[in-house]
Amino acid sequence: MVSLIVLSEYSQDPPTEIGRKIAQGPLYDLARVQALVLDGRRLKALTRKCRHDVDKLFAGDYEEVARLIQCIKARDYIDSEWCENGSGGIAACDAYSVRRVEEMPATGKLMTMEYFLKFAISKAGMVVLLVSCHAS
Repeated sequence: MVSLIVLSEYSQDPPTEIGRKIAQGPLYDLARVQALVLDGRRLKALTRKCRHDVDKLFAGDYEEVARLIQCIKARDYIDSEWCENGSGGIAACDAYSVRRVEEMPATGKLMTMEYFLKFAISKAGMVVLLVSCHAS
């Protein structure tokens, strides 16, 4: 059995299987997360897929992801679960769905976009670990 390293501040009862839901969420105070990411410097994509999605959606602009996180409201919370980074690390993450109106570059028309974000606060409490960032 491979031992997993907990990368998140929340570390109670780490799982023996990945993807296990955590019932008592949200795990992190949303206002604290938003304060940590007033800019993109304290955001770190934790998975290869997440880095790919940020590159695809925002041309790798973590400042834009930080602005998206600023749009999240408490009512946007979905659930919490353990997530793996693909390299033996795990993080207890909160998942949110957020909608915002954006101008489409190709047409100039306004359209409501829905984004799904999953993140944790790092063990040291100084970085937000972004596990998932994609649009529906």
